[in-house]
Amino acid sequence: MWIVYIIKCKDNTLYTGSTTSIDRRLREHNSGKGGNYTRIRRPVELLYKESHPDRSHAQKREAEIKKLSKNEKLALPLQQTK
Repeated sequence: MWIVYIIKCKDNTLYTGSTTSIDRRLREHNSGKGGNYTRIRRPVELLYKESHPDRSHAQKREAEIKKLSKNEKLALPLQQTK
């Protein structure tokens, strides 16, 4: 199972990603090992997540979400499970 997620960074910017373990990935982001973008914008908090059956579907959805405006991302229901 793959999870597409949106996190809010300390500077109120949003980061979208995908993972197989949301708990592990949030720990990585908050410890500074999650990615260059979030490394200097810690702490982060989970705003949204949705599940997908495989990596391909998750990456397609991640790309769709990245094209949304910030307001459209914020309008997604909190921690939805698909």
